[in-house]
Amino acid sequence: MHTQYWLLLTYKVPPEPAKHRVALWRRLKGMGAIYVQSGVCLLPKTDDHVRRLKMLENDISEMAGESLLLETVALDRSQEDKVMVRFKADRDEEYKEFLDKCNDFEAEIAKETAANHFTYAELEENDVDLKKLQSWLAKIRKLDFYGATLALESEQRLKDCEALLDSYAQRVFDAHDENR
Repeated sequence: MHTQYWLLLTYKVPPEPAKHRVALWRRLKGMGAIYVQSGVCLLPKTDDHVRRLKMLENDISEMAGESLLLETVALDRSQEDKVMVRFKADRDEEYKEFLDKCNDFEAEIAKETAANHFTYAELEENDVDLKKLQSWLAKIRKLDFYGATLALESEQRLKDCEALLDSYAQRVFDAHDENR
């Protein structure tokens, strides 16, 4: 059995100013950390995570807080599975939000198509929205350490959105060719 190593960060920071606590929380969530409880989080052990958590330890000290960074393993397979489930659940929440935005993107294209609104300005706006979806999915993928259940569906939905925009773009180009 492959032993999975994690980094366990425990910290305590002063309640005020709240913006420091919130910024710390955002940075940890942005790294893909799961919270075991308030002020206690886990990340898979990687060189990047070690480096970034050590920098966070320094930041916590500057906030007049306390922290402890440990390398840890699960006691047994069932404990390891519990941790994996938490990581996957956090990513699936992000994938759900992503899928909702795909719905919005598809609805916007459908609305413009139904209105026969085939303009370059609209195409450009939708292209920007697609680039945001692509970037967002790339960020989620980077934090999907253990293969969340909605990963494949999200990949497919992005491909569907890309194909939909290609089709819409062709209609825009055709409409403008007719006007010449």
